[in-house]
Amino acid sequence: MNEVIISAGRYVLAVSGGVDSVVLLDMLSLQLGLDLIVAHFDHGIRDDSARDAVFVSDLAKKYNLPFETKREELGVNTSEEVARNRRYKFLSSVAKKHDAKLVTAHHADDVIETVVINLSRGTGWRGLAVLASDIVRPLTNITKLEIINYANEHNLTWHEDSTNSSNVYLRNRIRSKLVDFDNDKKMQLLGLWAEQKLLKRSIDGEVARLVGDGPIYSRYFFTCIDQSTGVECLRYVVGARLTRPQLVRALFAVRTMLPGKTFQAGDGVSFRFAYRNFTVELIK
Repeated sequence: MNEVIISAGRYVLAVSGGVDSVVLLDMLSLQLGLDLIVAHFDHGIRDDSARDAVFVSDLAKKYNLPFETKREELGVNTSEEVARNRRYKFLSSVAKKHDAKLVTAHHADDVIETVVINLSRGTGWRGLAVLASDIVRPLTNITKLEIINYANEHNLTWHEDSTNSSNVYLRNRIRSKLVDFDNDKKMQLLGLWAEQKLLKRSIDGEVARLVGDGPIYSRYFFTCIDQSTGVECLRYVVGARLTRPQLVRALFAVRTMLPGKTFQAGDGVSFRFAYRNFTVELIK
């Protein structure tokens, strides 16, 4: 396996207790210059999830690292999206508390699964630029098989999430279909993913330059550009809080609504129109 190296600094490491995060914890514990805090979110979806929290707490003690945890009773019917959002809300709060960067154990197979899921949902080009954020993900060029081999070679123990075998979750269904994916195809997808992340960064920079910092935006500008560009620019204006269909409707409103009118775009996003300009209110 390639050596995992991240820059010196303070990091909050998200540890679920699964093999991926257990391996990443072991790797990072061996690197100099890292100030690590172990964080674990107990979603309360599984009856045995409390055992994972105890296991991760013991791991933090083993590595002599600070430990942060939170439990929520989300319930067995909680969707993947809700569980993920609650988890990241907690992890982000811990990172902010410690003035640290967040580190997760997403690996190459996770990237491929997410790309396939997004393409199946018709998310467009951004569906290929997944996991492009401020979160540090040092394992994205390492496969699941390499991670398991590392764990076995170093006699590491981990907890297997029982929901990983359930077909209730879309990711698990996609994962089962990708088992026979040959390595060349995986590498091609990873290469495409890397290119799309660079493209996304370039597009986001150009959009920011075109639109400006607000809080007042030109209706004339959004009237003159094509719909695809307009959607991208509005996405920047609203902080990516709207879906593509919502953005298309908002763009139509920007182009057609009368001065003095207000348009509720959804998800706490409100547009208020003047004759030449408009403003956006983002309700938390």
